[in-house]
Amino acid sequence: MGAGRRTFLASALASVAAPAFIRLARADLPHATLKLHHAQSSVSCVHVDFLEPWARTVEAQSDGRIRIDIFPSMALGGRPADLFDQVRDRFADIVWAMPSQTPGRFPRIEVFELPFVPSRRALVSSRAVQYFSAEFLQDEFREVHPICFSCADRGVLHANRAIVTRAQLNGLRLDVRTRFAGQAVEVLGGRAVSMPSAQLPFAIARRVIDGCIVPWDMVPALKLDEQLNAHTDFADYSLSTTTYVLAMNKTSYQTLPADLKKIIDNNSGQMVAGLAGVMWDLKARAVADAVSQRGDVIVTLEPHAVAHWREATEPVIEAWRKQMKARGIDGEKLLVSERSLLEKYANLPEPQPPAPPKPVQQPVEAKAGAIPPAASASPAPPSSSAPAAHPAPKIAVATPAPHGAQPAAAGPSVHWWQFWKSTPATASVVPVPPPTPRAHWWQFWKSAPAPTPPAASASPVVLPTPAAPPVPPHAAAIANPPPVRPPPSPPKTLNIPL
Repeated sequence: MGAGRRTFLASALASVAAPAFIRLARADLPHATLKLHHAQSSVSCVHVDFLEPWARTVEAQSDGRIRIDIFPSMALGGRPADLFDQVRDRFADIVWAMPSQTPGRFPRIEVFELPFVPSRRALVSSRAVQYFSAEFLQDEFREVHPICFSCADRGVLHANRAIVTRAQLNGLRLDVRTRFAGQAVEVLGGRAVSMPSAQLPFAIARRVIDGCIVPWDMVPALKLDEQLNAHTDFADYSLSTTTYVLAMNKTSYQTLPADLKKIIDNNSGQMVAGLAGVMWDLKARAVADAVSQRGDVIVTLEPHAVAHWREATEPVIEAWRKQMKARGIDGEKLLVSERSLLEKYANLPEPQPPAPPKPVQQPVEAKAGAIPPAASASPAPPSSSAPAAHPAPKIAVATPAPHGAQPAAAGPSVHWWQFWKSTPATASVVPVPPPTPRAHWWQFWKSAPAPTPPAASASPVVLPTPAAPPVPPHAAAIANPPPVRPPPSPPKTLNIPL
């Protein structure tokens, strides 16, 4: 009997002490703290819906052995064009960089920025450029460890009037994001201007420029929809786009233990590139929908309406071929490979934001004499937890999208993994009793229960008549003035003869 008790106590102590030993064992394992640096703001879709969730996923899969500190808005110093050098020199361990900010340094990836070559969908272009990188971009990015490549949302022409034909571009001063977009604007008859993003709203307000070619996600960030109310989109291929790379320092990657390297590898490549593309597409759809609901004009040109636009920009592609040939690169091979990859991924389904969860209905206690909700005179107000669905802007040739009512308040932000995994949110319904009614607002604020009314009695209750309040002397004098006495009559004169 004593041996059994001792065995039981030993097993219980071992089970209690096991978590402590596991924690000590994990503490002895190597850890890594990585710095992720990028130029976007902390409220941008790239930071909130892509980089932040990606970093937290890596941390969770490593059981906290990898810690990723994110520094947005160039918080570690330097310019956006310095990000690639910073990760190469280990000033930062990971960066989200834009290769086109250093023109000519990464010539092969620039094939995805040629006019009317990339897809209008970021998901398609991102998957294509990631596959493209395995064959053509290894040499260009050999100084770093690429995690994934991505193409941003399509460039849309924003102006104060709808642009339908090439002739309407003549003389327009347009801000552009890449050098190929600038060359395309020039051959189409406009004037290309390049300026920092922060100065774009001021330049539009001062009529320094007439519009811009930027992706949809920049519109609310810079409040461009408050100054430009006409937007020209393209239904097939994009007039311009921007490529990005999520790159890691080689030494930072190679010094990781094998199990932590595997976690980085599991969160790299096609899967992460696709998640970045979904993030861009969902953001573009949400912004275009909100702009349309505000009453702006959105013109989406069909492929046959853009044929002469594409024909006019062919000299830009031909000049790029000559530049590649001068550097010993087969530009035609790159272009053919890119177009075949875009066709390969063209049938990927359109990303759809998950539907918001339905509000949990609280059970209502049935009370004697209570009016059921169906028989109530006033209908119940609609729930504010589910935002109203807005129709996406229709695609038409030189036809603005229909205008609707003002958009409803935006719902909770949906992270990329919720769409990618398509996992519906589940919640357990717990019956909650209705809140206790409150008599006055101060009682509700102090969380004091409402006073209970006295029970009904068979005999009537006679309340004492309250005494009249005392009346001040001056008030009584005014209310009951003393009687006015007539003035005394003058004495009569006696006529007594003397």
